[in-house]
Amino acid sequence: MCDAFLATWKLKENNKDAFDAYMEAAGVGLITRKAACALKPDCTISQNGDTITIKTVSTLKKSECSFKIGEEFDETTADGRKTKTTVTLDNGVLCQKQKWDGKETTITREVKDGEMIVTCIMGDVKCVRVYAKK
Repeated sequence: MCDAFLATWKLKENNKDAFDAYMEAAGVGLITRKAACALKPDCTISQNGDTITIKTVSTLKKSECSFKIGEEFDETTADGRKTKTTVTLDNGVLCQKQKWDGKETTITREVKDGEMIVTCIMGDVKCVRVYAKK
């Protein structure tokens, strides 16, 4: 695991229109999308042995997933989707691929200049969110 990720991160920059479009493309309902766009969640990434945990906490919701790099696992996303997910680490980039109902999305995380850049891609829809260390 890349130690640069192991921290608590606070959402700093979020293009709400792009994030809303990404969630809509993923099939997230309107009310959930509007609520999610208004939140500034904290994201904590930790490691215990070879298990990595990503915990996201906001005033509205908490979500958590634990995994081993390269091993598929069952994930229930914050919006309730049940996915088959695999996370890989390549050249310092965590790449999370979620698959469900014939659909697929990719979420990458990379640390640049002390910030975590999270890029969410669903088809041709892309959203970039920037987190700062807390």
